[in-house]
Amino acid sequence: MAQVLAVDLGGTKCSAAIVDRKGKIVSCRTVPVDVSSRSGPVRQIVGLAQDLAGGKKPKDAYCGAAVAVPGLVRRSGTVWAPNLPGWEQMPLARGLTRSLGIPVQVESDRNAAVLGEWWRGAARGKSDAIVLMIGTGIGAGILSGGHIIRGSHELSGCAGWMTVTREEVLMAQGRGELESLVAGPAIAWSAQQRLRSTEASALAQLDVSKITAHDVAAAARRGDKVAVDVFHRAGRLLGFAVANLVSVLDPEVIILGGGLAAVANLYLGPLRQAMHERAQPLAADKVKVVVSRIADTVNLLGCAFLAWTPGKTTQELAFQIRSSGRQQSRTKKETK
Repeated sequence: MAQVLAVDLGGTKCSAAIVDRKGKIVSCRTVPVDVSSRSGPVRQIVGLAQDLAGGKKPKDAYCGAAVAVPGLVRRSGTVWAPNLPGWEQMPLARGLTRSLGIPVQVESDRNAAVLGEWWRGAARGKSDAIVLMIGTGIGAGILSGGHIIRGSHELSGCAGWMTVTREEVLMAQGRGELESLVAGPAIAWSAQQRLRSTEASALAQLDVSKITAHDVAAAARRGDKVAVDVFHRAGRLLGFAVANLVSVLDPEVIILGGGLAAVANLYLGPLRQAMHERAQPLAADKVKVVVSRIADTVNLLGCAFLAWTPGKTTQELAFQIRSSGRQQSRTKKETK
């Protein structure tokens, strides 16, 4: 038996996959999250695990499992996830371990993302990397010196709260300034405000109150001026945030992930320009800002990596990551 169960639990959908030791996703299923009760998502994870097991008991089908959650995983093992009802202190790992009969680890989605990129993505061989997840919200998974940066309260990486303008941003209360200006809902809101000021745009043909970030991206691809301007402004503000990350953490690579990674070509230029304007110049010249190629599966891959390394301490994982980076550097030198 050489397979693990990886689960990506989001605020709106839940994906589960069987992953082998090489990082290949053997099979995968995605369902809308059951938010009708506190225990709804837990029952869904158990159900998905049973379905993917193909008639076997989960303990006979999987070596282990790991789950990425949209929130905070306390050192006590409980989960706080604000978008899931009643998840102030959900003992998720303990409950799933009991139900499935296998070891289950739980990690925040942003930390799962940086592990996924390190294992099978753009951070392979790196010990200093940041994955910036941009979607409905904004978060960052941070790898520094081979260690995941967690903070004293497991709150490191709440990048949506970064301050990037001198303006008073009323919507920032409760969600953070960067998130209120750059995340998916902010893209839609910005376009709606421009249209309400009677600016000419093809978007005006739609119901303005129902315009989404997807609509704005489609219009920008067609060259619509309002839509292009919205994404350029978002990219510039995001570039200021990236500049702060570069100056403080000096990473080798920053990887753009999340739902808005798919339209990164609409804002990547302004982002890079703003980053070079504001970041520490030596660090800015060295860092690479790239778009994730595994954005749709990165959390699943990060969870699979955790499930394949059960019981390892953060120090042991950091040693493995640093050793991988040194080995890759030696291999590159030898092949030159």
